[in-house]
Amino acid sequence: MSERHQPVLGILGGGQLARMLALAAAPLGVKTLVVDSAADACAGQVAPLVVADWTDYAALEDFARRVDVVTFDFENVPAETAHWLAGRVAVFPAPQALAVAQDRLAEKTLFRECGLDTPAFMAIETRADLDRALAAIGAPAVLKTRRLGYDGKGQFRLRALADADAAWAALGAQASAHGLILEAFVPFERELSVIAVRSRDGDFRTWPLTQNWHTDGVLSLSLAPAPDVGALQARATDLARTLAERLGYVGVFALELFVKDGELLGNEMAPRVHNSGHWTIEGALASQFENHVRAVLGLPLGDISARGSSAMFNWIGELPDATPVLAAADAHWHDYGKQSRPGRKVGHATVCAPDAHQLAARLDAVAQALGRGAQVAPALQVLKDR
Repeated sequence: MSERHQPVLGILGGGQLARMLALAAAPLGVKTLVVDSAADACAGQVAPLVVADWTDYAALEDFARRVDVVTFDFENVPAETAHWLAGRVAVFPAPQALAVAQDRLAEKTLFRECGLDTPAFMAIETRADLDRALAAIGAPAVLKTRRLGYDGKGQFRLRALADADAAWAALGAQASAHGLILEAFVPFERELSVIAVRSRDGDFRTWPLTQNWHTDGVLSLSLAPAPDVGALQARATDLARTLAERLGYVGVFALELFVKDGELLGNEMAPRVHNSGHWTIEGALASQFENHVRAVLGLPLGDISARGSSAMFNWIGELPDATPVLAAADAHWHDYGKQSRPGRKVGHATVCAPDAHQLAARLDAVAQALGRGAQVAPALQVLKDR
């Protein structure tokens, strides 16, 4: 009897998202091979790791020969590397989707072309451009690098026009290397994300909308399904489908949204599995990680229905004591195996319940035991207002 071939999924990037993809792939009979420039990349704890630079084409050539499909775990993988690999092995999502998501100007322009409004924005190349943009957009506003930077990095908030000099001092040197963009600051009512998946044959699905809270630009807490979304779920699904079809997208992606005056505004698109979708590991019938593996390998998609209500704590900088989480009902602990560092995502925990009322009680109990009352206060207020 011939040996059964197990498909091999290649992953560019060895962070915690690659680690979770590898863990989701194993029950499907899928092997994984990860490439990253860091020898201590945390995905190496659960999958074979190739240590190579993004321009080490000899190593990448060998990597391509050893895998059936390639995907990536973060949007700062060079699009040029993905394009080069696509000439040798199937790459999903397509490199052009990665390239668009890496350029905030291209991304915002695409949103508007697909019918998703955005805050006002203007490209910035010079100090004079910044003055002209501020005259048109006004303050408060946010100056960002067009490329690179996420979780609050590569950004400067201008609270008044007088902050222009400080903003240029902070980011002006990057104008020639990465480009800059000025975006109007939106006094939004809440932040939502829609996690979507599209298969190779065009099957498209979205998990229930997630409501998110950030601290210093980094996701702090997610609640799913987001309460009282009404028609926004259908609207977000339609917008995500339009974007996916426009890009020929295959795999999971996240669309980050602001709600202002009851309407959706586009913030960012992440061409990968996303932090705000981590609740799906325990809170949905098929997680974002499982469905990403299914999609890129050409397998049927799994059921994206929520099991009940879920809330996800993000652990930033260092891990708290795991005991209160592990002792709670239907609570789940994730340690990424990373060294503690300010601003670094080192783990998360998800608390699940059959309904919003029970979730509020469980979430409050865990938060009080951890001394994290402030972290969950906004979500508890939303749950109690239902």
